[in-house]
Amino acid sequence: MRKLFFTVGITAFIISLMSFFYFKIGLFLVIILLVLLLIGLANSLQHKHAILRNFPVLGYFRYFFESVAPEIQQYFIERNTDGKPFSRSERSIVYQRAKNISANTPFGTQLDINQSNYEGIRHSIFPAKVNEELPRILIGGPDCSQPYSASLLNISAMSFGSLSENAIIALNKGAQKGNFYHNTGEGGLTEFHLQGGDVTWQIGTGYFGCRNEEGNFDPEKFAQNAKHTSVKMIELKLSQGAKPGHGGVLPAIKNTIQIAKIRGIKPHTTVLSPPNHTAFNDTKGLVQFIARLRQLSNGKPVGFKLCIGQTTEFESICQEMINQNCYPDFITVDGAEGGTGAAPLEFADGVGMPFEPALIFVNKTLIRLNIRDKITVICSGKIISAHSILRAIAMGADICNSARGFMFSLGCIQALRCHNNTCPTGVATQDKMLMKGLVVTDKSERVYFFHKNTLHAANELLAAAGKTSYKEVDASIFMRGDEFIHLSDLYFPDNLTNVTKY
Repeated sequence: MRKLFFTVGITAFIISLMSFFYFKIGLFLVIILLVLLLIGLANSLQHKHAILRNFPVLGYFRYFFESVAPEIQQYFIERNTDGKPFSRSERSIVYQRAKNISANTPFGTQLDINQSNYEGIRHSIFPAKVNEELPRILIGGPDCSQPYSASLLNISAMSFGSLSENAIIALNKGAQKGNFYHNTGEGGLTEFHLQGGDVTWQIGTGYFGCRNEEGNFDPEKFAQNAKHTSVKMIELKLSQGAKPGHGGVLPAIKNTIQIAKIRGIKPHTTVLSPPNHTAFNDTKGLVQFIARLRQLSNGKPVGFKLCIGQTTEFESICQEMINQNCYPDFITVDGAEGGTGAAPLEFADGVGMPFEPALIFVNKTLIRLNIRDKITVICSGKIISAHSILRAIAMGADICNSARGFMFSLGCIQALRCHNNTCPTGVATQDKMLMKGLVVTDKSERVYFFHKNTLHAANELLAAAGKTSYKEVDASIFMRGDEFIHLSDLYFPDNLTNVTKY
């Protein structure tokens, strides 16, 4: 292709040049052809890109289409029920609720409801009255002197750095209006989190916001920030679903001078938080550290977040709680399908227990050890709709956190550019120009309405199942699409004797 390019290109250039000299036309064409030939020559001599070396100009089309592949997939190929990690239908329902417009759909379901991945709610022919009051849960064990009344749905951990300052401010102002909490993520407590909304301050392995010069935990800095009136709870991050066993990642392009100053690190460098904590190194130390954080925060609720890996380790933590008679006020369970601003593919795709079995395991373990009543279970894993909230509660959660749901409410279009600082909606970028596209006053209202309308829809589903309290929700209210699909059911419908067991 190089020979063909230069043969055709040089021939065209000579013809256009002669046309200009003899007929005084085609100067613009001469310049364009000359530029293309020079580009082609440069690409033919370089050794880095094989495509451009073999196709000196046409090769650029490959990179162009690769750069817009997610948009082509999203706008021209995928159906309403397609799309990963969230389908178009799932994204649309968030947009509609965030805009406070009708989220109704026409004509009927587009799902194949006879498949095993379909899960429906067993409604009652005598529905309960829909409760207009949004549900709240009190968090705080026997050692907590400042218990916190939390909403059933809250903003999951997302750091300033991963998200823009406008996004953080909009989230916090929305949380303030809706009276729900906003988790800071491990990036630290910043001025953008302190806009009046309730805050759960997350402490990661980098100890940002409570870090000394050596990068270790600083109790004095922690106590100073923890006593802020907006800080309602402290969450110790052990691991994250999208990259369990791997520390947090902030790409160098997003590590601005402002963020580096907040975190106490060098700017314009990739930030890799350690995979492990330095304040403790075993279950005994973990439980003691939780007690220490509670004492330093003057009795505020303290808990930890983890993605389940080796189940025996979680059981050991629980046993150590019993041995020390010291319990976290809450445990946040994250699934391996959780979201992230940046993670190695092997960790995102191949490490950690999925949300559903992890939540069931944690709940069952706490019940088996007779300590379930001492600990509030919070879950975080693709919570985006009323159905997903009830489903999480049925598996053992008390409270739900959502990250990407609230990102959609801010205008996120699932462009999959969170890691390279080019988020087109200004949500996950530190580019000042792109950030200006996110108007705080408008997006904070959308955050508020998404929360309000989603919880109202959850109340409607609860009532449809004939329940009056979320404490009545368990796995029995759900059915699977293939529950009755056996050969005898298909061909001998009168023989559905197995239905009687329900």
